[in-house]
Amino acid sequence: MNKRWAIREVPAIDEINQLAVELNIDAVLTTLLIQRGIKTFEQARYFFRPDERHLHDPFLMQDMERAIERIEKAIAAGEKIMIYGDYDVDGTTSVAVVYSFFKNHHGNIEYYIPDRYKEGYGISTQGIDYAAAAGFTLIIALDCGIKSVDKIAYANQMGIDFIICDHHTPGDKLPDAVAVLDPKRADCGYPFKELSGCGIGFKLIQAYAEKNGLPFEDVSRYYDLVAVSIACDIVPIVGENRVLAYFGLQKLNTNPCIGLKTLMGVAGKSISYTISDIVFLLGPRINAAGRIDDAKHAVELLIACNEDEAQTKGELINVHNIERKGHDLQITDEALGMIAESQLLIERKSTVVFNENWHKGVIGIVASRLTEKYYRPTVVLTRSNGHVAGSARSVLGYDLYEALCGCSDLLIQFGGHKYAAGLTMDPENVAAFIDKFEEVVSSTITAEQLIQQIQIDAELRLTEIESKFFRVLNQFAPFGPENMAPVFITKNVYVCGTPTLVGQNHIKMTVMQPGSAMFDCIAFGQGEQLSQIKKDEPFDICYAIEENVWRDKRNIQLNVKGIKPRPTLPGREGFEK
Repeated sequence: MNKRWAIREVPAIDEINQLAVELNIDAVLTTLLIQRGIKTFEQARYFFRPDERHLHDPFLMQDMERAIERIEKAIAAGEKIMIYGDYDVDGTTSVAVVYSFFKNHHGNIEYYIPDRYKEGYGISTQGIDYAAAAGFTLIIALDCGIKSVDKIAYANQMGIDFIICDHHTPGDKLPDAVAVLDPKRADCGYPFKELSGCGIGFKLIQAYAEKNGLPFEDVSRYYDLVAVSIACDIVPIVGENRVLAYFGLQKLNTNPCIGLKTLMGVAGKSISYTISDIVFLLGPRINAAGRIDDAKHAVELLIACNEDEAQTKGELINVHNIERKGHDLQITDEALGMIAESQLLIERKSTVVFNENWHKGVIGIVASRLTEKYYRPTVVLTRSNGHVAGSARSVLGYDLYEALCGCSDLLIQFGGHKYAAGLTMDPENVAAFIDKFEEVVSSTITAEQLIQQIQIDAELRLTEIESKFFRVLNQFAPFGPENMAPVFITKNVYVCGTPTLVGQNHIKMTVMQPGSAMFDCIAFGQGEQLSQIKKDEPFDICYAIEENVWRDKRNIQLNVKGIKPRPTLPGREGFEK
């Protein structure tokens, strides 16, 4: 797939130079800061030096006082408290954090994860019925519940109070819960709106600790689990999320909880985790528990108190992940085949595919793979409990949630974010939904949004990549949404030696410019470009700068995102050495 190279606008030179002098860094690094909205020395200090003092007062969140008062009342009276969470990474880490914290202060507490296939997403009637039969009088719902108006009304009839801790966009009406903690509430003045579900749970225990004079260490011990939720739920790593992710990665890499330490070992990488490592190594394994079997296995791993128990759960989850991969590859192949055989599907601006036999647990992964292949808003549907369930993914800049709002008359329920969502409909509405979704997408998406782009932050010469530059660049981490690893463009580079094809269609090569050092490069998934790279012929690359560690040796490596050959100037071959 051809990708559009989009170079970000360069800030005013006076603005760049002034900040560069104040910070004693070069103009390229200063440009990156200004592009991220960092324009003063104080803002840069806040950015480069995350501090626990940057965490906001949890009582700034609407209803936090009410939530803490209700929990204190329940603990004082010995009530049975249920910690209820979704079955994905954000939900299971949320449950692990809040359950583990309150378990230290209240013995009459359990957790509950709904069955993905029998109960579906969010608060379920089955879960409320179980709570009522077992004598629970307070449920703390995490990463779900903001749209469960009818379910909360049902719980109220059963004499069960709810505290909702959610980060999804509310509907027109809030549930009638004792407390609704969600920074996206229109009436919530909390200064940061993009916490993960686990982040909301963290603010809840932070508030309880502050109100009851508990040491902050009782709260900060869960930083690693919060970082996992931030990474895997793809929330912006800016503001308070950046602070939480920064300290979470520190804890993950120095003193992780027993469950995460075990999972890191099972995943084959025990040190130097980044946000990307969490997403690709830990997240799929935690998710696999609920996709293939029961998400309670993930919670049991994350709250494990001894290594033997954690090892047993970690190995089980890894087996589930292997099984998940098999379903994933099979369904992806079948979906790609359906598209390839239909000219109508190929020509559309959206992709919707349906097979009633597909495994519901992996359709979100398949939707992501189809989006990567065809780069357009995508929905993958399958049968589930008499209905049709779907998972949707979007492309850069296109609001998928709004598109689904345009199809809401055909849906039983839906929810999610700008780039990922879940939905349920009656089987008889599938054909109408396919047409309606295409109609909505076609009328709202731009031509540019349908062309995958590489966002380039700045132009750089290879001679500028030296130790101080790399040291400061590393302090831009942790990287993630809205603070992605900077991508640079360097023009007129030359290959040294012979580039080779490695692994599954990846290019490994070494490049340089006149006067520069040689830099090792890896270009993932770009094997088709190999024939375009010729000795003594210049080409352009765009890339991120990384540290590669291999057998205890560290070196700077360029992770090449795109390659564009350039014609050699007439009458000149190669370059002056």
